[in-house]
Amino acid sequence: MALRDTPPFRGDHVGSLLRPSVLLEAREKFAAGAIDADELRGVEDTAIAEVVRKQEEVGLRSVTDGEFRRASWHMDFIYQLGGVEKAQDNMAIEFRNESGTLQFTPAALRVAGPVRLEHTIFEPDFQAVRSLATSALPKLTIPSPSMVHYRGGRASIDPGVYADDDAFWTDVSAAYAEQVRRIAEAGCRYLQFDDTSLAYLNDPKQREQIAARGDDAEHLHERYIRQINAALRDRPEGMAITTHMCRGNFRSSWVAEGGYDFVAEALFNELAVDGYFMEWDDQRSGDFAPLRFVPKGKFVVLGLVTTKRGELESKDDLKRRVEEASRYVDIDQLCLSPQCGFSSTVNGNALTAEEQWAKLRLVVETATEIWG
Repeated sequence: MALRDTPPFRGDHVGSLLRPSVLLEAREKFAAGAIDADELRGVEDTAIAEVVRKQEEVGLRSVTDGEFRRASWHMDFIYQLGGVEKAQDNMAIEFRNESGTLQFTPAALRVAGPVRLEHTIFEPDFQAVRSLATSALPKLTIPSPSMVHYRGGRASIDPGVYADDDAFWTDVSAAYAEQVRRIAEAGCRYLQFDDTSLAYLNDPKQREQIAARGDDAEHLHERYIRQINAALRDRPEGMAITTHMCRGNFRSSWVAEGGYDFVAEALFNELAVDGYFMEWDDQRSGDFAPLRFVPKGKFVVLGLVTTKRGELESKDDLKRRVEEASRYVDIDQLCLSPQCGFSSTVNGNALTAEEQWAKLRLVVETATEIWG
């Protein structure tokens, strides 16, 4: 076994990081009209330079901008696709945590025109990180094509634009394929498709909701996998692609529960990515048995360190769980990371910046002791 020189790395991370207070304050001032867009970007630039330095300082081999320029992990990207517009939607999503529940009404979308790529989304943001990285590889995180569909389904698509699903998906995958091509030309060698749907669909309650709105809940994950593959069909040589699957991450709360059994066989054998970032931080995620479907050549990044609480895991416990996972797949195909980002929206999880960095340092140190 050895440390890896290509992504995903033995000790890696998902992408989003807690926003510093100075950045949150600047966003509030911008929303109130007290500062302009250039002033806000200046604050973002300073904060991102510091967070890139901190990631390299704790020993991470990949760095992101912490998603500091975004309000949410996915909608800031999706709203920039041609044909997609913001929509009024009062559907509240129930998140859960150890203390109870909380309601969140996320931003909604409507597909009102042909979906297309009008510009290379997040290219200036990626170039900024690329210019700052010194010892680590810049990673760009974007929402999976599935996320243009999952929440609203057919009801969010104007039937006058797309009379059938096949035409819609052809355009979505083509837009994503063009994004992949362009961001690779901009120098990106590590791209991650973040996807909640492939984790949510393991939850029988989520499948009930999908079926109730008229979608094929038993096979929707197969459709999503086909469309992601279409988006990646012409990806350039030398670009590593991973996906991250999440059951919900908002203020230390979650939406879905259940192991990966429902999607595992298709997920590991059909999805054309190099690595899978997967949550396994508590009993909500099930056991490691689905890893038996992982073929040779694919890597699974075990999300064993939770981002939902500040308490630090022990190295011995992490090593024990990696060993447990290795009963189902060769340990040389495993890596280690936190189970999700630390701040999927501007509302970060309930831990401090110091606790965040301690967890990332723990991931790097543990991975080095296991594989180094």
